[in-house]
Amino acid sequence: MEAKIAVIRGDGIGPEIVDAAIGCLDAVARRFGHTFHYSFPIMGGAAIDSTGVPLPQETIDECKRSDAVLLGAVGGPKWDNLAGHLRPEKGLLGLRSALGLYANVRPALLYEQLKGDSPLKPAIAKKGINLVVVRELTGGIYFGPRGFRSGKNGQEAFDTEVYTIPEIERIAKIAFDVAMGRRKKVTSVDKANVLETSRLWRATVTRVAESYPEVKLEHMLVDNCAMQLIKDPSQFDVLLCPNMFGDILSDEAAMLTGSIGLLPSSSLGAGKLGLYEPIHGSAPDIAGTDTANPIATILAAAMMLSSSLGLVTETAALEKAINTILSKGYRTPDICSMGTKKVSCSKMGELIALEVLNAK
Repeated sequence: MEAKIAVIRGDGIGPEIVDAAIGCLDAVARRFGHTFHYSFPIMGGAAIDSTGVPLPQETIDECKRSDAVLLGAVGGPKWDNLAGHLRPEKGLLGLRSALGLYANVRPALLYEQLKGDSPLKPAIAKKGINLVVVRELTGGIYFGPRGFRSGKNGQEAFDTEVYTIPEIERIAKIAFDVAMGRRKKVTSVDKANVLETSRLWRATVTRVAESYPEVKLEHMLVDNCAMQLIKDPSQFDVLLCPNMFGDILSDEAAMLTGSIGLLPSSSLGAGKLGLYEPIHGSAPDIAGTDTANPIATILAAAMMLSSSLGLVTETAALEKAINTILSKGYRTPDICSMGTKKVSCSKMGELIALEVLNAK
């Protein structure tokens, strides 16, 4: 097949991890007889430096012309003092909105080879982690009315949480569909004991669940969920979360697997076009050192192969290659321990790509 992929390298370690992922995609293409055409639009800090805005219209147009979008990471201290609407992260929020991507799917898997790297107690890590966070992406407090005003104590700031029933219904359906292909359990996360938006969220999710009788639904308050992820993450299958709660809990789940450098995500909408990225940031402190972990980005590319391009066999081959390389003891610095083989970001990408080509 031929596919057009828009590649946004981004800032910080973004170019390094994306280049490693492209090398793996090229290996997949070579092994299975595909042709991937890449374009390289800009976003985030790189776009600010070049155009003065974090998301040029040309980037939106190029992404819409593509079959999928692969992103590294955006942001960094260089742009921290800009006005909110000019910050690099605003570009990411804007792109998701422009592409109609309302569902963020973030799997968290603890590899057998890395159980010793999890910060959890061995007895808890032994039970394993294999969950998916389904996070609503274009509503909630990140997109509600906000601003500054005069209050009784002077200037005050406000950010408003807003959700509509259709927004909740569509993300709930994504979560239940994901659960149908897994262990058929959805844990819906809210703060219904305090927030009106959470009460609407809970009532709407409960109603959507009626169309999925095979799936077990439980509701859990967000503070309890944060504790339960530490106590026993093996209890979770699919976590359905509003925007802010999902943002926080998915990072917590990621660190339980041993490194935030291992977790990918996909941002999806009603069509095939999706945005695929690691869940970590741009890590400017290690940018240019070739020490970042590219596995999350390579796994994001694997998600892209299956979700947007329909290449399920190719996805399995890339995931298997990662598992094999980890089994051989190769590690980037973030997951390196005694008895393992420390390699650079680029070398890890090369090893995985070679494994894709040479696997039988």
